[in-house]
Amino acid sequence: MPDVIIIGTGVIGGAIAFELAKQGRKVLSLDRNAQAGHGSTSGSCAIVRMHYSTFDGTAFAWEGYHYWRDWADYLGLPRGTDLATFREVGCLVMKTEANGRLEKHKRYSAELNCPFEELSAQQVKDRLPIFSLDSFAPARRLDDPDFGKPSGRHMGGAVCWPNAGYVTDPALSAQNLLAAAAQHGATTRLNAEVTDILQQGGRVSGVRLASGEDIHAPVVINVAGPGSHVINRMAGVLDDMTIQTRPLRQEVVHVPSPPNFDFENLGTIVSDSDIACYIRPEHGNHILIGSEDPECDPHQWAPDDKHYNRDFTEQWTTQAMRFAQRVPTLGIPSRMRGVVDLYDASTDWIPIYDKSALPGFYMACGTSGNQFKNAPIAGKLMAALVDYCEAGADHDTQSMRFTLPYLNREIDAGFYSRKRAVNSESSFSVLG
Repeated sequence: MPDVIIIGTGVIGGAIAFELAKQGRKVLSLDRNAQAGHGSTSGSCAIVRMHYSTFDGTAFAWEGYHYWRDWADYLGLPRGTDLATFREVGCLVMKTEANGRLEKHKRYSAELNCPFEELSAQQVKDRLPIFSLDSFAPARRLDDPDFGKPSGRHMGGAVCWPNAGYVTDPALSAQNLLAAAAQHGATTRLNAEVTDILQQGGRVSGVRLASGEDIHAPVVINVAGPGSHVINRMAGVLDDMTIQTRPLRQEVVHVPSPPNFDFENLGTIVSDSDIACYIRPEHGNHILIGSEDPECDPHQWAPDDKHYNRDFTEQWTTQAMRFAQRVPTLGIPSRMRGVVDLYDASTDWIPIYDKSALPGFYMACGTSGNQFKNAPIAGKLMAALVDYCEAGADHDTQSMRFTLPYLNREIDAGFYSRKRAVNSESSFSVLG
């Protein structure tokens, strides 16, 4: 019988499995997919950035960076193992009214000794000569008659976090973590769909699979991504949660770089709330374009993580055209390419890393869109939380204090509570 069952083999589920297995616990990870990391993790843009609108979010992300930087050492897998690659290309964030010209972000980074650099408008142009620095805010829909018309203002520069980057193969990163966990005795079962959460004596006792098999364990952790709400409902733990999670449909656009510019090697991650897009380089001199969820775009909530439209819609064209405002030479291909997938979005876009009202049942939910980068440190936090609560502490009344190992800085894990007040400092978007 395992000590811990983890539902989900995405990057965060893999990291939790790794950290718990290193403690000597018998860990079993379950996933209904045929391959590990092939849920929403595989559709992630896998951006590793440091800038956040909250201090706690900044600290967590800056801590998380160090594990990607030292990925091979962190995992301890045999030499020659195929590892996910972290490309440290930097992240340039345009200064806008929407992000308060990044004053909070700079202040938090400075307090944490996280490097950043201020760039003038000319320095942005020097780095990215394909960019136009006209302002187009606020973001508009394509059917708005003012779409694409400059406002008459100009962008006032940017802030660059040079250590930011992205992971080239997000699914492989989850598989790396599970392989590292396996070295410490953890096991993984695929094609294993959880259909019920078992309870006995007032606490969790395991899970039931679609096959009818019952697997017993004293601890179950819900890391089911966009399916997390369904699993929480099975466990009957929704009633005391002020923060809920829901699956949100997203489209990411994949287009070639403009002619005569090698964006793959000379480009950077860009977050641009003036046009409500974020971008990153992609293999083959391509660019990925994601949405920063402007108010004008309707949210496309899915009823669950199985039933949603997997085809591209006019949102694809909207995002491509928004980025073409910034890059007038961008060619927009007739064939739509990219990713359609779901986010596991929480009420305030800040994750839940917490226990639940059911003893022994834990959750790492609401993580999609902005927590890929934090998977290794989230794994450590969750492993510590299981220790804390299973030893008899009440995290709800006396929240766990947790020390970030690289930064040697203590944080209050209650920041990620399921019962917290909605955080007004959040961007309420993919930016977290």
